[in-house]
Amino acid sequence: MSPEHLAALTAGIFVISLLYSSVGHAGASGYIAVMSLLSLAPAVIKPTALTLNILVASIGTWQFWRAGHFSWCLFWPFAVLSVPFAFIGGYLNLPSHLFKMLLGAILLYSALRFLLRAAPEKEPNAPSRWQALLSGGGIGFLSGLTGTGGGIFLTPLLLFMNWARVKPAAAVSALFILVNSVAGLLGNISSTQQFPTFALVLVAAAALGGSIGSYYGSRRLDPVAIKRFLALVLLIAGTKLILT
Repeated sequence: MSPEHLAALTAGIFVISLLYSSVGHAGASGYIAVMSLLSLAPAVIKPTALTLNILVASIGTWQFWRAGHFSWCLFWPFAVLSVPFAFIGGYLNLPSHLFKMLLGAILLYSALRFLLRAAPEKEPNAPSRWQALLSGGGIGFLSGLTGTGGGIFLTPLLLFMNWARVKPAAAVSALFILVNSVAGLLGNISSTQQFPTFALVLVAAAALGGSIGSYYGSRRLDPVAIKRFLALVLLIAGTKLILT
């Protein structure tokens, strides 16, 4: 990768991490969108996105745990099967055209989530053990396969099924992303025996952008405008992946 290309990628990751963190998101779909727009290879996108997920999810897990929003009873049934399935998903490498189609669909789905308004909260009902186990396993496999971490699927599932309130759902999703990203990355490295070293530079950019965004962004920027901008980025990147 040329220095100019790396500089553009680093700047993009910084901006995305800043914007996502300012509206309470980790940013996996945004990182994938930036790398896709810069035409990085799928073999590079997957481990890089998982590495960034590990960093951002670690920060989010710590913050939500300190604030008292994390629920172990809600978390572990979703995680117990998700971790081994995330490893399997990380180990597998889809053909390039199938990987792009799947990622494109996920980015379009993520864009739609930013455009939808949140429904009023209701008193949650805990999921059954089997509902959590099967949902967690399926999401874990998809997270490892695509490098998304799974939070973009688990959070809306918890809210749509009324299994958790917003903050506990975000807290559980943060640790869910962390454990699945670690498992997915280990699976990917086991399969490819390679790791993109430039991802370490991106980790620093994501950490800086995430720290600034989480502290200042939500206070000084309009969250509705940010979500619409992120939705536009995801729409462009998702369409590009599907059509190319």
